[in-house]
Amino acid sequence: MDATQTPRAEIGILLYRDCQQAMVHGMTDLIAIAGQFSHQHGGPMLRVSHWRMQADDGFVRSHDTHEGHPGTPDIWLVPGRLSGVPDAQEAAPYARWLLDRHAAGATLASNCGGAFLLAATGLLSGRPATTHWWFADPFRDRFPDVKLDCDRIVIDDGDIITAGGLMAWTDLGLRLVDRLLGPTVMLDTAKFLLIDSAGREQKHFARFMPRMTHGDEPILKAQHWLAARETKAVSVRDMAAQVGMEERTFQRRFKAATAMTPIEYVQHLRIAKAREHLEFTRRTVDQIAWSVGYEDAAAFRKLFHRLVGLSPGDYRARFAAPSAQAA
Repeated sequence: MDATQTPRAEIGILLYRDCQQAMVHGMTDLIAIAGQFSHQHGGPMLRVSHWRMQADDGFVRSHDTHEGHPGTPDIWLVPGRLSGVPDAQEAAPYARWLLDRHAAGATLASNCGGAFLLAATGLLSGRPATTHWWFADPFRDRFPDVKLDCDRIVIDDGDIITAGGLMAWTDLGLRLVDRLLGPTVMLDTAKFLLIDSAGREQKHFARFMPRMTHGDEPILKAQHWLAARETKAVSVRDMAAQVGMEERTFQRRFKAATAMTPIEYVQHLRIAKAREHLEFTRRTVDQIAWSVGYEDAAAFRKLFHRLVGLSPGDYRARFAAPSAQAA
């Protein structure tokens, strides 16, 4: 990288205890590669810096691709980490720093559990955001006023950008390159790094993880009953009767406990089972539809696409185990 050239923008990566080093160094490399392609096209470079917190809660650069150049980051990135998300106390000094940087005009971005640090600023209140699908429930519990959408890998809301789980930093990096250096450089970078630039969705990968820790024992009993029945036909009246509740009361309490209606919950159970069949068996899509409780294969395909973001055939092509691939 030509460190003597004045960069178009600086991207600062905020480091904290046990943050994901693959994102920190991978993003640094991705931005450097994009800068090289931009330079080949006669365009500008980008600057990347890493920042650590000091004992006085201030922050200093610990790495800089363009040492000696003036300025501060135009975009701040917060990585996730593999050991769990920061609690409110740990997040507080980082949130104060980010809030001040945003007030000075910087764009804020996060990957994976880094969204918890962004949300701690209060800036996500009433706004769309994403994080790793694994953290969806704890995020909603802690920040109920954020419009969380864990189906999406990147949500670009202008001055705040959030990306989904772990390797979604590659999608975030390409989004930043596109914004700062243009689509040609973004595509060059994606091709060089063998990254799918067509746009992915997190729901292609997410597994159904029903809420089971809500504390409503009758609803938990109904959930266990539904899991045991797997894909057998069942009505809301059957569910309510199983736990001795009036139907309307059951529906209200079920939605409050699981964040889904009973029908939506059963749909997710059935589609989860269908995904297993697509991954590990050679059954036809029509056979799988029937086996998970759908007599109308067209309706099954439509529901599958809505919940997963891919058709059953496309899902099998991407995720089937070798033993389940067509001969």
